[in-house]
Amino acid sequence: MISRLGVVFMHLLAPLPLRWIRALGWAVGWLLYGLVLPRRRVVRTNLALCFPQWSAQERERVVRKVFIRFTQAWLDRSWIWHGRPELVRSRVRLGGSLQELQGSEPTVIFWPHFIGMDAGWTALTLQLQRPFMTLYRPQSNKVVDRWILEGRQRFGEVRLYRREDGVKPLVAAIREGVPLCLLPDLNFGTEDSVFVPFYGIPAATVPSLARFARMGRAKVVPLLTRLTATGYEVQVLPAWPDYPTDDLVADTALMNERLQDYIADMPEQYYWVHKRFKSRPPGSPGLY
Repeated sequence: MISRLGVVFMHLLAPLPLRWIRALGWAVGWLLYGLVLPRRRVVRTNLALCFPQWSAQERERVVRKVFIRFTQAWLDRSWIWHGRPELVRSRVRLGGSLQELQGSEPTVIFWPHFIGMDAGWTALTLQLQRPFMTLYRPQSNKVVDRWILEGRQRFGEVRLYRREDGVKPLVAAIREGVPLCLLPDLNFGTEDSVFVPFYGIPAATVPSLARFARMGRAKVVPLLTRLTATGYEVQVLPAWPDYPTDDLVADTALMNERLQDYIADMPEQYYWVHKRFKSRPPGSPGLY
């Protein structure tokens, strides 16, 4: 019942002015910062590990911004998934090296976990005349699962795959010219992961970006999303030269290194609420 009311609320929120939605996100973000203590500790720990050069005051300021931006982006799904297409198009600006996504060249898109990632997906599927695919992890709540699926399949030709579907259909589609959007920058456990540095700390990281690029004989194109006062800026970056190589571990380490450069421009918009360093190398102490 609560989930259904939440979906109804998002429908009702969609036509409101953006400044109202962002103001609500600001207020709820402050509330969550004050109430959700376990997750606040996770964000604090992540920032302390990754930015030891910051003062305690500076880190705490960013912690608060993380909660506010996260909540604003979550409420923005109201108009992204339920607003009029022309409204979405006016607020979500797609730019950068768009030529990288023209034609049918095999492509894997590196799509990091910045809070505006759903705006990025919508920008691609709404504004580019090309099919796109990605991996989808079903939600345990069936109402929420259906809502997310409908939102991500709202525009364009979309293919959503689950892990149990295997890699063969994904690789075949990449070679046929369907870009695969990957979000490999979270901790998915030690199975099928390698430990490579992230801010100098060994982090369990799935090497799927380099692996799919290699199997699909595809280029890797980064896609960054930035929340702005007027909506979102979605930027397509140039394809990475000489990537992937024959060294899967080195390629995965390079992915994390370049991700750090992207985070440096908007640290408060990265997904720090996630326990990125939960999995540890054998014999290493826990960090949370």
